[in-house]
Amino acid sequence: MTLKEVNKVEQRFELLAKKTSLDVWNNCQSLISLASEIKKGDILLARRVLQRAKNLKPKNIEVIKKLHDISNEIKQLQEKGLLDDMTISSTSSTSNTPSVSNTSEGKPIPVAKDSHEKQSNKSSGSDDNFKNPLMRLYKVGLNFSESEFGKKCIQPWILLLLIPFLAFSFYQLLWASPRYESRAQLIVQQPDGMATMDASMALLSGLGVSNNAGADSELVKAYIYSEDMLEYLQTTEQLSNHYTQSDIDMFSRLGRDYSREELFAFYLAHTKVEIDEKSGVIQVLVQAYSSDFSNKISLKIVERAEWYINSIGHQLAEAQLRFIQNEHLQVEERLQEAKKKLLSFQQTNNLLDPEAEGAAFQQITYGMEAEIASKRAELNALTAVMTEQAPQVVILKAQLSALVNQLEIERQRLSLQKQNSTAMMDNQAILKTDKTKSVSEIIAQYTDFKIELELALQAFTSSEISLEKSRIEAYRQLKYLVVVESSTLPEDNQYPTVFYNLSLFLVIQLMLFGIGKIIIATVKELN
Repeated sequence: MTLKEVNKVEQRFELLAKKTSLDVWNNCQSLISLASEIKKGDILLARRVLQRAKNLKPKNIEVIKKLHDISNEIKQLQEKGLLDDMTISSTSSTSNTPSVSNTSEGKPIPVAKDSHEKQSNKSSGSDDNFKNPLMRLYKVGLNFSESEFGKKCIQPWILLLLIPFLAFSFYQLLWASPRYESRAQLIVQQPDGMATMDASMALLSGLGVSNNAGADSELVKAYIYSEDMLEYLQTTEQLSNHYTQSDIDMFSRLGRDYSREELFAFYLAHTKVEIDEKSGVIQVLVQAYSSDFSNKISLKIVERAEWYINSIGHQLAEAQLRFIQNEHLQVEERLQEAKKKLLSFQQTNNLLDPEAEGAAFQQITYGMEAEIASKRAELNALTAVMTEQAPQVVILKAQLSALVNQLEIERQRLSLQKQNSTAMMDNQAILKTDKTKSVSEIIAQYTDFKIELELALQAFTSSEISLEKSRIEAYRQLKYLVVVESSTLPEDNQYPTVFYNLSLFLVIQLMLFGIGKIIIATVKELN
C-alpha cells in the first residue's frame, strides 16, 4: 500500500472531523460510541477515531481496551486475507502519530515516511543491537510478551492465583520442616480432709467447702505460659539451640540474632495448654522439630509445673499455720502470767478466796449483833426484878461487855485486814512488821486478777480452736499435680497440616482476587 492510499484513511478521518460537532469530537466517550458505529462499515476509520480518543485520554482503560480489541480484529482479518498486508501495516503506522491536529490542518501526512525511516533505521542498527546481550534479552522478552502464548501467560489470574499457589504448595509439600507434637494430661487434686476428720471438727473446717479447682488449673496454665518456665527450659534443655537449627527451613526456624521477646513468642507459638472446664483436666501440647525433643520438653514442663503447684500449696499452708502458732503462743503466755499474778496475790495475803472470807466475817458480825441484842433484853429483864449487885446481873453485864468488845474487833477485821510479813533477817533476828489493808481493797484487787485470768482463759480457748482450724485448713490447702497421661512420644509429624493450609490459602486468594476484580470494575464504571 502506498503513501497515497494511507492518506485516504486520513482524508476520511478529516472529513469525519468536519462533519462532527466539537462537543462530540473532543469527548472521549462520544468518540468511543462513534467508533462503534463506524466499525461495521470502515474498521480502519473506526480505529483512527479510537486513536483520537486515546490522544485525548491516554490513560483511559476503556479506550485502551477498545483499541486493543479492534487491532486484534484487524489482525484476524489479515490472517483470513480480507485485508492487504501493506494496508494493515500502513494503517498501523498511522496509529503512532502523536496527535490528529496536523491532519486536520490539511498538511502532508509524514507518518508513513517516518515509520519507513524508523524501519530502515531499525534494520540498519539491528546488527549493533544484536551484539548487546541486554538488548537481545529485551527483544526476546518483547517478542514473548507480544506473542499469543506470552499474552496468555501474563493473564491476571495466572500471576495472582496460580503462581502464588504453586509456590506455597511447593513450600508446604517439599520444603516446610515437619513438627512433632507431644501430649500430656494433668489434673490438680487436693486431699479429702473430711474423710479423716473427726465429726466435731467439721464445724471448724467450714463444713467441707473446697476451693475452686478451676482457679488451680488456670494457675498451672499461667505458669506454663510464663517466662519463668521458659527460663527453666532454656537452662536445662537449651531450647533456643533447637529452635535455631540450620536444617530447619528459613520460614519456620528462629533467627540467630533473636531477642528475649522473640524467643518467648516462639515458645508460646509452639506450646499450647487446653483446660477441660467439666473435668478440670489440663492438656499440654508441645511442638518441636524432632520427636525425642518434643517428648523431653513435655516431660520437663510437667515436672516443673508439679514442683510449682506443690511448693505454692506448702508455702501457703506453712505461712498460715506459722502465724496462728505465734498468736497462740502469745495468748498462752498471757494466761500463764495471769495465773502467776493471782497465785502471788493469794500467797501474799494468806487468802484462798477473799470474797468467801469477807462473807464469813460479815456472818460472824451479824451473829454477834443478834446475841448482844438478846443479852441486852435479858439484862433488862433481870434488872427489873434484881439489884445491880446481883450475881446474875453482874455476870450478864460482863458477858454483854465482852460481846460488845468482840463485835468492835470483828468490825475492825472486816474493814481492815491485818497481815504479818517477814523482812530481812539480821544476826538471826526476825523483824516483824504489820501492814493493814482494807478488805474491800483486797476483794477489788482479787476481782481484777480473777477477771484477767478469765479473759486470758477465754482467749486461750479461742486460740486453741483457731489453731486446730488452721491445721485443718492448711492440710486441705495442700495441692498435688496428678499426671493423667504421661508425655507421649510421637511417631508422625502433626504439622504442617498441608491440606488445611493449602485450602485456606486458596480460599484467601480467591477472596482477595474477587475483591480486586470488584474494585477494578467499580473504578471502570465510575470513569
